[in-house]
Amino acid sequence: MSHLDDVRARVAATIAESVISHMNELLVELSEDSELSREDRYTEQQRLRNAIAHHGQQHKEVQEARREALTKGGTIL
Repeated sequence: MSHLDDVRARVAATIAESVISHMNELLVELSEDSELSREDRYTEQQRLRNAIAHHGQQHKEVQEARREALTKGGTIL
């Protein structure tokens, strides 16, 4: 397995894990990876950035739905 394949697999596993702190750690680690080309490094970092942004949006939507469920008619149940 090439280094790029290994990095792709690690990025996929980290995204599947869905833990923001682990995604951020890998993002920093990739920025210092001299074995990857600039384009490959950018591509894998973008995958992580997109997953982080998507995770934040999902979290916001869940919180809004929860708030709506708790406040029917303007009062907290």
